[in-house]
Amino acid sequence: MKRYMFDSLLLSLTVALLGCGGDGDAPQAPVTITTSFEAINAPDAGGTYVINVSTTGSEWDAYANGDFFTITKQGTSSKSGSVTVTVPANALTETRSGSVVLMSGAARKTITVTQAAAEKPAYDAPDGYSLVWNDEFDHGTDLNADYWTHEVKNSGWVNHELQNYVNHITPGGSYVTELKDGKLRITCLKENGKIYSARVYAKAKEGWRYGYIEASIKLPKGKGTWPAFWMMPVNFQSWPADGEIDIMEEVGYHPNYVSSSLHANAHVHTNNTQVTHEMLCPGAEGEFHKYAILWTEHNITTYVDDKVQLSYDNRGLGHDDWPYDAPFYIIFNLAWGGDWGGAQGVDENALPVTMEVDYVRVFQKK
Repeated sequence: MKRYMFDSLLLSLTVALLGCGGDGDAPQAPVTITTSFEAINAPDAGGTYVINVSTTGSEWDAYANGDFFTITKQGTSSKSGSVTVTVPANALTETRSGSVVLMSGAARKTITVTQAAAEKPAYDAPDGYSLVWNDEFDHGTDLNADYWTHEVKNSGWVNHELQNYVNHITPGGSYVTELKDGKLRITCLKENGKIYSARVYAKAKEGWRYGYIEASIKLPKGKGTWPAFWMMPVNFQSWPADGEIDIMEEVGYHPNYVSSSLHANAHVHTNNTQVTHEMLCPGAEGEFHKYAILWTEHNITTYVDDKVQLSYDNRGLGHDDWPYDAPFYIIFNLAWGGDWGGAQGVDENALPVTMEVDYVRVFQKK
């Protein structure tokens, strides 16, 4: 009897021990997190993205690792839910990146969030200014007749210059202006003993009153050259009373030194009172550089590659000192010789020479 009771007790204990040591000691399966996005690649304009989340755990959570986007979570206390990622427009010209980190139990999952850089603006201008007119010279082979007019004048017309200005083509069929490779090319050449070149006006009948105006220009080389980017008044009556704005001039005998000047009754080169400034622009001959003017009712400032060249304030002295309150139009020309360009003679062996303009742009206050 005692032996039977002992065997029964031993069997019961064994069963109990086996019962206690079964499923309770089996290793737990790791928690897994599944998402509908493995990564988010947003454009510079931004966007909204919904990440569907499921977990084998009992609940989940998420946080944003980055300050350029926000997240909204739904269903975190259950096995499934969603994270809405809102990415605003990127105003920076650099790519930015961050991540959304998901958590469930000991499991972690990272969803990268990358946003493209904003495209650099096509045009660069002071704050508050917008593009109102431009010519990139990238259509056709001739200047747009709706924008441009050619001056036609014989040599000696102004400043004792030696060139004859013609409309587009010389009598012998050579081009003095042409569009090529997205550039305006103004060529000065010798043909049948005469010098020919071009002087062109942009919107000469209307012009612009105030604004930021810039052009990218490659200057020619050669003793005798006198290229210019300048402006004259639309309603011109007399010079210098109505004013002249020279954004950029250069003469070949003084290479790579570019000048800017203002002319009016109260300041004019004929009596050495002109407002002018010259600066060295290395590579101006043979390379493109940016020449610009910021013109307001209070001040005129010109620039070379964004560096101030000349600055002149409206001193409130009236029209003789400030005739720059009327519409002016843009001029590009390539002169040969003359009072300044030929002050140290000319070298006709340099001909033909070409001035190139990559673009011209006009911005005004919004």
